[in-house]
Amino acid sequence: MVDTKTRIGKDVIESLTLGMYEDARFIYREYIQNGADQIDKASEVGILQKRDDGFIEIEIDKTGRKVTIYDNATGIKAADVLSALKNVAQSPKDREKQKGFRGIGRLGGLGYCDKLVFETSYEGEDVKSLLTWDAKLLKNIIHNRRKKEEAVDVIDTVTSYDTKPAKSQERYFRVTLVGVTNDTLLDKRNIIEYLSMVAPVPYNKGFIFSDQIHEELNKHGQSIDEYIIYVNNNQIFKAYTTSIYKDENGGKKKIDDINQLQWFTVDGVGGELLGWGWYGISNYSGVIPKANVARGLRLRKGNIQIGADNCLVKLFKEDRGTYYFFGEVHAFHKELIPNARRDYFLENDLMAVFEKQLKKLCRGELHNLYHFASSARNIQKKIDQLIELKKEFKTKRKKGFTDKNEEQKYKEKFEGMKKKAESAEKELNKISENLGGNDTPKRKLFNRVTSDNKTKVEQIKLPENGAEGKTKFLTDELSALNRKEKKFLSQIFGVIDRVLPKELAENLKEKIKEDFI
Repeated sequence: MVDTKTRIGKDVIESLTLGMYEDARFIYREYIQNGADQIDKASEVGILQKRDDGFIEIEIDKTGRKVTIYDNATGIKAADVLSALKNVAQSPKDREKQKGFRGIGRLGGLGYCDKLVFETSYEGEDVKSLLTWDAKLLKNIIHNRRKKEEAVDVIDTVTSYDTKPAKSQERYFRVTLVGVTNDTLLDKRNIIEYLSMVAPVPYNKGFIFSDQIHEELNKHGQSIDEYIIYVNNNQIFKAYTTSIYKDENGGKKKIDDINQLQWFTVDGVGGELLGWGWYGISNYSGVIPKANVARGLRLRKGNIQIGADNCLVKLFKEDRGTYYFFGEVHAFHKELIPNARRDYFLENDLMAVFEKQLKKLCRGELHNLYHFASSARNIQKKIDQLIELKKEFKTKRKKGFTDKNEEQKYKEKFEGMKKKAESAEKELNKISENLGGNDTPKRKLFNRVTSDNKTKVEQIKLPENGAEGKTKFLTDELSALNRKEKKFLSQIFGVIDRVLPKELAENLKEKIKEDFI
């Protein structure tokens, strides 16, 4: 007789642990989202007076190679522990409301430790429950290709359940990874950086736009889920800043800043709100360097990041497009459901509409904005260069020119640059007239790019000669030289100017002057 019973092999367990994700750090996200769901539940039923009374604590013990994730939410009743923590893919959670709903995320730690322990206590019960998974034994069983065990039998073999006395007022859930085999999971700094963008945490206190973001969301009847999360007693906040940096000599140097945000919505066919977001207005002088952890337009659901910083790259015309921005897209609609890997959404009709609308923003408004910034800067640069030449001329006049020929070249160069600056000014005025109101992204950007100088080009002029009407030369201070010698030295200075780079020429002339003073 043919055996028609469906069997599930042991390899499925490997697929749900090591095979599911590319980044080992995902396990923190999975355990955090489970803790967040329980904090929500505890708040709803009155176990916690408010969400902020709940917290999640992560302790990374690098020396002992152990990680624990603890929350003070509901805990699990002893009678429910086995069904909740041993059964696979049988989560009772509502996928439209809760962050973790597949019942597989808790298995993630099995791929990165020797032993995985779930410990929990429920308020009013005088016991705590412990379900232990022997991850080391599990790996040995899976890698033994001579035996074809079924997944259920393997799980029964590698798990053990026990209870111990506990205080009836205790209420918690703790996950412990013993014998952690992945060094990245023990790198506290790395994990804090990761969670600062992935976890559902508040904005950094130094990010001055936090209140504005919440106020704008409130106008749409929405809010962002935020939870108190600690890593080794350090509370985690989103890594957004109002400054943009680049790495320099082992430190960071500020190269730009954000002083305004722009809001947008992602709407459905009938105007239904699918998502909402913001992005920062900067000078967009280039791709934001990797030194800025928060760079890129980030996609979030339940305030947990979907995918990595490159999740939305495909929606831009250029791969680099997303990295011109700090920003977030919060997906709110219940049918926008994260896939099992949580690197994008499940494909459905609503997701297609959401992606189409978001693509319009990325390939339209955002793409045009950073290209407009480049164009406006190049035009403004012609005026800035004229101003810089005027400053350089004043410095030269104070220190002294090499000869009359150098002074004349400055004047001729200034006149040529002034004509270009006048044309640039007309072009900027024309752009300004066509930009419309002050609330558009391009207007905000234009005002930033042109804000440093409001002087009209016609008012930018070279200073006249001093009271005596004489031009000062470098050799005037060299009283030890006679007139003929000064003239000869001026000729040498002229040769130096012609053959050496500007900065090197100036330094060499100063050194020569020192020998004659």
